Amino acid sequence: MDFLKIYCMSINNNHLETIKKLGYTPVGLNKGQFSNEWLRDNTGENISHKNSNYGEYTFYYWYWKNLLKFKKENEWVGFCHYREYWGNNQKDEGQKLSELVLKEYQTEWSGYDAIIGEPIFVGKTKIMKILKYGKMAMIRNPLALFSQKGRNIRWQFEMFHGIKNLDKAIDLLPDKDREDFRSFTRTNSSFSRGNMFISKSSKVINDYFSYIFDWLNRCEKIFGFNLEGYGQIRMYTFLAERFLPFWFQKYTNSLNWPVIFHDINKNEKI
Repeated sequence: MDFLKIYCMSINNNHLETIKKLGYTPVGLNKGQFSNEWLRDNTGENISHKNSNYGEYTFYYWYWKNLLKFKKENEWVGFCHYREYWGNNQKDEGQKLSELVLKEYQTEWSGYDAIIGEPIFVGKTKIMKILKYGKMAMIRNPLALFSQKGRNIRWQFEMFHGIKNLDKAIDLLPDKDREDFRSFTRTNSSFSRGNMFISKSSKVINDYFSYIFDWLNRCEKIFGFNLEGYGQIRMYTFLAERFLPFWFQKYTNSLNWPVIFHDINKNEKI
């Protein structure tokens, strides 16, 4: 019988009890002070020192190198973090977080290789935010100011993470994906939420991690680590976030699934 195991990443030891109540496996990132009840991304073969730039991908790397080989054949592995969780398809009408999050394998996943986050649309970005962050992106794509039709993935990335940075990274992709992904970023106005996925297939997990870390390593030679400002410092996280839905939609039979935003730092109902 298939079963689900979800790893929930955090940077704060105070989140332990909440994550355990959800039935998730707690993962402590980077140099934080964590009890021995946490998995850590800074043991074994790791890139934990890159966490400020790579975000959740330092644990993805750790899982890939240290834990994937032990995954059971009937185990669906999922990832989330302390602000975004997999939902159980119920509407949020004041329920506690524990009543809304996904906890078990869903039979409707049968026949799919992977589950990815439901899409978030960039077209609804508020005008004030565009004027504050997106002046240069607007010059390159003035239609975006007046119409949601001009607000695609590339436009949104450039608004927050630097002009031409996405295209520079795309230039480093293998020939078989370079122009497909470039087109994806210019014709789509949404991408999967949360940099999250669930999969039963060890091959799919290995193939994705092999691909994404090879690409991000190439990108390091362009962007380096001397980056300033949240939008720049987390460059590799944001690049991977745009690429994840493209890769899974192209190379797997994937299903979109609800994602819940809930920041447990705010002590909301659990």
